Amino acid sequence: MSITLTENAAERVHRFLAQRAAVGLRLAVKTSGCSGMAYALEFADAFGTDDLRFESHGVTLLIDPKSLPYLDGTELDFVREGLNEGFKFNNPNVKNQCGCGESFTV
Repeated sequence: MSITLTENAAERVHRFLAQRAAVGLRLAVKTSGCSGMAYALEFADAFGTDDLRFESHGVTLLIDPKSLPYLDGTELDFVREGLNEGFKFNNPNVKNQCGCGESFTV
């Protein structure tokens, strides 16, 4: 099981982590949106007792055990498209997603 970051995403996350003095980036899946599930990203100020830890390009990624089956194999990227920029999940488990890309089905 693995979760990875691209170099672009890792550089961006490193900048944010340094500003906050956070221990890592927490990724999760929550029930939401028109397709049923949505990604949740937040900076972790401390490790949780149930957190599963992954390292990618020097960034600690924290995943809760319930989210891991939905995120396994996911690569998090940071992309710029025109004037827009943001994190993009490349998740091989996704079967369908809504038109805006905010939620997905596994």
